[in-house]
Amino acid sequence: MRADEAQRATRAAMSGASRLGLTAHDAAVLQNSNTLTLLLRPCDVLARVSPAAHRCAQLEVDVARRLAEVGSPVAALESPQVFVRGDHVVTFWTYYEPVTTRPFSNAEYVDALARLHAGMRTVDLPTPHVTDRVSEAQALVADHARTPDLADPDRAFLAGTLDRLRRAVSGSGRPEQLLHGEPHPGNLLLTRTGPLFIDFETCCRGPVEFDLAHAPDEVGEHYPNVDHRLLRDCRTLMLAMITAWRWDRDDQFPDGHRLGIEWLDRLRGQEVGGRA
Repeated sequence: MRADEAQRATRAAMSGASRLGLTAHDAAVLQNSNTLTLLLRPCDVLARVSPAAHRCAQLEVDVARRLAEVGSPVAALESPQVFVRGDHVVTFWTYYEPVTTRPFSNAEYVDALARLHAGMRTVDLPTPHVTDRVSEAQALVADHARTPDLADPDRAFLAGTLDRLRRAVSGSGRPEQLLHGEPHPGNLLLTRTGPLFIDFETCCRGPVEFDLAHAPDEVGEHYPNVDHRLLRDCRTLMLAMITAWRWDRDDQFPDGHRLGIEWLDRLRGQEVGGRA
């Protein structure tokens, strides 16, 4: 979020905290992207503030609540309510002091993700399909007004890559289930109670290989019953999608333009290697 929007989002979080009866005199920014994550003090509660237009906050809360009920490794909600304040929605979560004395082991990551997926198989909520998210990236690449700096040869290459891999995933024949959507290391906390997943706004349905594509390579190597060819396709698809986002004229990712160029080159290398 830009500075002015982040200020409005912070005011929305403080207002929601007051309605919830929390003591919040200060808010420290922990992460600023499409969602603003704040640590409210002195109550030490996490607030996540999203533009109301995203319409994903209620799904995130519903998924997290259902997963907590079945004992999945997820961060707990401070409140099941979704607060609407102007053009922002606010949700409140338990804050966990991170354990920084050691990194995740591959075994911990595999176990946590497998337990998350097991819990997700018990959750029946309407969610987008993986291919719906791919379609959003395809629409972005096709829209010259939204991606004005994307050169025509790069646009054609990226569009073709997204289309090929979308068909590969949808036609894989692999079992599908509810997925986290982006279970990368930034969305896994190492806490005193063990690893916990956060950020469920990207939940979708599809094969588990799509989730594994966001995790470190070693996790995919040790996760049970993986289709490794599909996993390779999903890793390339994931790279193609995040590359597309970097060319959005409204993208606020730090150093996004440089990454867009770098990832296009990497994507070409993966495509050549995958066809060799």
